[in-house]
Amino acid sequence: MGMGDKIENVGDKAKGTAKEAAGKAVGNERLEAEGKADKAKGDVKQAGEKVKDVFKD
Repeated sequence: MGMGDKIENVGDKAKGTAKEAAGKAVGNERLEAEGKADKAKGDVKQAGEKVKDVFKD
């Protein structure tokens, strides 16, 4: 996994966590759902990169 990919994946997860927390704080279910989706996106991308790394070696 390249460093740029790692940073992007962590960024997606952090952005998702922030959106989710903001959504909960103001009672905005849509924002909260978007945050959860962003976190899941980061997790899936990170898992895919790990699989690529396994087959690269």
